[in-house]
Amino acid sequence: MTTVSTPSETQSEAPVLFSQDGPVGRILLNRPKALNALDLVMVDMMMAQLKSWEHDETVKVVVIEGAGEKAFCAGGDIRGLYVARKVDDEETLDAFYRREYHLNHYIATYPKPYIALMDGITMGGGVGVSIHGRFRVVTERTLFAMPETGIGFFPDVGGGYFLPRCPGKIGMYLGLTGARIKAADCIYAGLATHGMKSDGLAQLKTDLAAACWEGDCTAVAQGILDQHGALFGAAPLSEARAEIDHCFSGDSVAAIFEALQNTPSDFGTETLKVLNHKSPVAVCVSFEQIRRGSEMSLADVLNMEYRLSQRMVRKPDLFEGVRAVIIDKDHAPKWQHGDIGQVDPREVGEYFDPLPEDKELNL
Repeated sequence: MTTVSTPSETQSEAPVLFSQDGPVGRILLNRPKALNALDLVMVDMMMAQLKSWEHDETVKVVVIEGAGEKAFCAGGDIRGLYVARKVDDEETLDAFYRREYHLNHYIATYPKPYIALMDGITMGGGVGVSIHGRFRVVTERTLFAMPETGIGFFPDVGGGYFLPRCPGKIGMYLGLTGARIKAADCIYAGLATHGMKSDGLAQLKTDLAAACWEGDCTAVAQGILDQHGALFGAAPLSEARAEIDHCFSGDSVAAIFEALQNTPSDFGTETLKVLNHKSPVAVCVSFEQIRRGSEMSLADVLNMEYRLSQRMVRKPDLFEGVRAVIIDKDHAPKWQHGDIGQVDPREVGEYFDPLPEDKELNL
């Protein structure tokens, strides 16, 4: 008989809820009004619970999902980080990214099957707590993006690892433009392992709880997920693949811009318009991050991204980008540089320099 432990009334107001449904450890990101945005408290709660379940023989599989109908997790709590930056709260700026990246890496190396139900908006920090899991399920409600260059940041939480491993230059395209994609594209790009109808998720969770988990638990999870799979038709990214690969294969950001300018199609014009609205320095740093990450391990990528994060949070573009998009919502950021031509390659290189040894992430 399946036993279910449910949160108490007091616990139900917590930002993350944990429960056990027989062999299934369940994580519910519980800030629906904030689109389940991830903050430091949530990161620490998840890390502690996952460690507990790792050593609990009654838990065979972990399932993570978001509360509400809009989002799995729309990203990190950017507003909170904006306030920390405004009051020079160095401790928070260090702690959030340090502990978030540790959680991302822990999820990637978790010894038990980890299933992320990416039902709804899945962006930024939400990608970090889903994409590194063994199984990633998208639905017709999934809206996936790494939109960081639009706020003067870079596609972190391991973006330097998973983006260059997408087919062709799709990852570079997604990372620089912040393009929003749906289920078919997530599957095509390798960002998701399974597609499923949203109204079938409840039955999936029931089947996981009722399954026999003897033997290879990963194989058991795989079999159940395969039974629930749904198709979402042709991926728009596959249709644009030739142009994406052509335009984003340049060996510099300038080469990408030039290729887009010389592409006689709506894709070139529209993509160039999008990129021209992003932070020039963020685009240049992100290009280098994705280029370098293609030959690095996840741990090394996260070490690199931690260095980038600690420098980005102290630069004007992130502060200005969050103001324009999140705080004032005028969507008219005044970036430090007028365009990519004003970004000195030496400035970009400095973002990647090692931190003092006692400040490194050291995964």
